[in-house]
Amino acid sequence: MLLLFIFLNHGNLAESNLMTSDHDYLPTSYSIYEDKKSYSNQSISDALDLYSPNDSFPGYTLFAPEYYTLTFLIDNDGNIVNMWKSKYAQALGTYLLENGNLIRACSPFNNPYFPFGGVTGRLEVFDWNNTLIWEYERSTNKYCLHHDVEVLSNGNILLLSWEIKSVEETISAGRNPDLIPWNYFVSDSIIEIQPTGPNSGRIVWEWHVWDHLIQDYDSTKNNYGIVSQHPELIDINLEINDPDYFHINSIDYNPDLDQIMLTVRNYNEIWIIDHDTTTEEAAGHTGGRYGKGGDLLYRWGNPQTYRAGTEEDQKLFRPHDGQWIEEGCPGEGNILVFNNGLYRSDGLYSTIEEFIPPVDENGYYRYTPGLPYGPENSIWSYGNDREERFFSELLSGAQRLPNGNTLICEGKKGHFFEVTMDKEIVWEYTNPYPSTINDVFKIRRYPLNYSGLGPLQQYNPIKPVKPEGPTNGESGIYYTYYCTTRDPNNENLYYTFDWGDGKIDKLIGPIPSGERVSASHMWETNGTYKIRVKAVNKYGLESSWSDPLQVNITTSIAWLFGKISDKNRMGNNISFWADYLYVFSFHPFSYTYYPNGAYVIVDVNYVGILTNRFVAGKFYIRSIR
Repeated sequence: MLLLFIFLNHGNLAESNLMTSDHDYLPTSYSIYEDKKSYSNQSISDALDLYSPNDSFPGYTLFAPEYYTLTFLIDNDGNIVNMWKSKYAQALGTYLLENGNLIRACSPFNNPYFPFGGVTGRLEVFDWNNTLIWEYERSTNKYCLHHDVEVLSNGNILLLSWEIKSVEETISAGRNPDLIPWNYFVSDSIIEIQPTGPNSGRIVWEWHVWDHLIQDYDSTKNNYGIVSQHPELIDINLEINDPDYFHINSIDYNPDLDQIMLTVRNYNEIWIIDHDTTTEEAAGHTGGRYGKGGDLLYRWGNPQTYRAGTEEDQKLFRPHDGQWIEEGCPGEGNILVFNNGLYRSDGLYSTIEEFIPPVDENGYYRYTPGLPYGPENSIWSYGNDREERFFSELLSGAQRLPNGNTLICEGKKGHFFEVTMDKEIVWEYTNPYPSTINDVFKIRRYPLNYSGLGPLQQYNPIKPVKPEGPTNGESGIYYTYYCTTRDPNNENLYYTFDWGDGKIDKLIGPIPSGERVSASHMWETNGTYKIRVKAVNKYGLESSWSDPLQVNITTSIAWLFGKISDKNRMGNNISFWADYLYVFSFHPFSYTYYPNGAYVIVDVNYVGILTNRFVAGKFYIRSIR
């Protein structure tokens, strides 16, 4: 069935003197196709271009084609494992929540007052079974939701919201009239919604760009100042040829710092602000956790915006999806951003940038007045080398995964791929829906043990019991230890033994869930060692380490008798091959015979005979294998 989603004429306001730019405006009209295929348990592995199971991070990938009404969750083989259907397209910020619900931004109708790329106006929440359980709309002639959302741990939702300013308001804010070729100006804001009824919400906090402007054009205005001396404020007189002046396209939240990150496409920057403010403090320049009210705490990507650099200092070019790398992922706390690369001086190509913000443990950012905010360079990037090149002028995003890989959405092409830290592509997929325009705003992969996966959720193996085995022994002798645990999914397990001497035996198995595993080890020197054990199942889900078993190892003294060859001196040790060997120990007494030979290392100090052919005497044993 063909569904037609037609954008109406833009009305009187949009028909006025709007000047186009590089901005990603929506087309005047476009179609949305519902594929006639059956989606139930459907495999679309033909869209899977590459999959390296040993290197790709195991999980489920969520994506919502922009001009489509369906949202898909796929496994790493490209199979659809769940999907959600809406009445509306223009899918942008879409996430799977920890309770199994799906939150999805979309557009219920064409709002002629906001004819810009990224327009939504509606937020929907579906349960795992595709039942619509909450909806919220904000799309009027004054305000409109757009792009992205961020759900907080208390259930509140941070939303990006446009707001229209008249020409008179814009001039009153200090904008140079010669830089207003339109009959209105669109500013940006954040609203925090507390869901109430099934189709309502209450605004409990808000922040507006308009409250934090500076300009040096009109000295009669209250916000007049020297731009270069106030990087915490936002210059309203940049030569941006776009009524959607700022074009904030992504929002992220750091709960430890209680800070919000915004990706500001037209400023080529990321901004960070304080969320620990009242709405009144957020409108001012003092108060909050960091004492700056709603002013910028940090910005990065284009110091020209606060006159602390030149084009050579610009790092970001029309970026998207700025975010803090999540806890538990390599680089946690660093910032990751999709750098689209539009208007890059050395060509059109996109990159992923990871950089370390200059922030202390309390959330305060270091800054030297007159210079660009640090850092000077990224610590990791992908796409700079010619063989890595890709390009998406619009949309797009990236995500650092727990194994260190980075998942990339080349949004304009609906192309997803996963790269290792060494920049090897280990998973690749192209969105097949709809077949005409397959744009995707951003994607996210959820680990197999993510609580929001409903019936698909896999569970980590249970913490193994404390290892069992000898707690006293001698160096150079092998001892055997035992351990066990269970897997909630009743899967086979692979065990890792950490012997405490820098040596680790990995992936012993497979061992059925609940059965004992054994492993043997020999310590070469005296000391006290702690043995720990953990288990992993076939999904790559690990248990925590067991409680340690402490083992005390002393020097092994034994009487040796046998025929030998290949004797060598190695520092303070002597090694030889015994064709056959008798070993007698006395504390406690034990006797071992090696009829098929053994490789022996002993101390140079001994009592007895050690020739090139025979051994007989009392020795300090380093190892016998």
